[in-house]
Amino acid sequence: MTEENTTKYNAPALDKGLDILEYLSKEGVPLSQAEIAQGIQKTPSEIYRMLVCLEERGYITRSSNAGKYRLSLKMYSLSHRHTPFDELKRVAHYPMHNLSASTRQSCHLSIINNDQLLIIAQTRSPNAVSLSIEEGTHFPLTLTTSGRVFLSMFPEDKRNDLLNRDVHYTKWNQKQKDELIQSIEKVKQDGHRFAQSKITSGITDFAVPIGLDDSDLKAVLAISVFTSCLDEEISEEQILKALKTTQAEINKLIGG
Repeated sequence: MTEENTTKYNAPALDKGLDILEYLSKEGVPLSQAEIAQGIQKTPSEIYRMLVCLEERGYITRSSNAGKYRLSLKMYSLSHRHTPFDELKRVAHYPMHNLSASTRQSCHLSIINNDQLLIIAQTRSPNAVSLSIEEGTHFPLTLTTSGRVFLSMFPEDKRNDLLNRDVHYTKWNQKQKDELIQSIEKVKQDGHRFAQSKITSGITDFAVPIGLDDSDLKAVLAISVFTSCLDEEISEEQILKALKTTQAEINKLIGG
């Protein structure tokens, strides 16, 4: 059960229903009405109607012998009607639009696909001249700012698996490999990365991670800027501040 928060509107019945679903999910075993009530700090009579409603709607089921409740597969079914990345693109659309409007720069959202960076969404700058990184384009993880941010999001064993399959990393000398690891550790510390592009000269890339600690849904939000525009039209600090504001907004929309 989550701690109660002060909200603009109170919906006690809905709160109780959600508390029940979250508690059953956390416990992972069938529970009686009394056990659920104790777990969410309610009395059995307080949650009776909620249990009946959730059972009638198919969100929970009750065993015929012991009468204990467990989650059904309905929420799983609902969550898989759309892929997580479809939903991510949908909720990120307006925050990305606002990011481009506020910075006057194009921004893009990427995921990992086949061990590479895949651009899944882009919002163009309102300026007449701007950078464009097309949706559907793949880039190497090790050669991109977004890729290094991605690598910082994984535990060491998963990161090493990805690196050992990277055609560029496997050809590097030890000094180059050490530099990469150091840059990944710095991303973990700073929560962002900005650097000149290793793929296109005259470009500086800024990137922040998107996703929740307890979720497999991971993405990177980035802005690529003509290096000559920095400080003339917009500063590094302004870009990072706007990126992190948008990062927080998207993370909130996906359940953070």
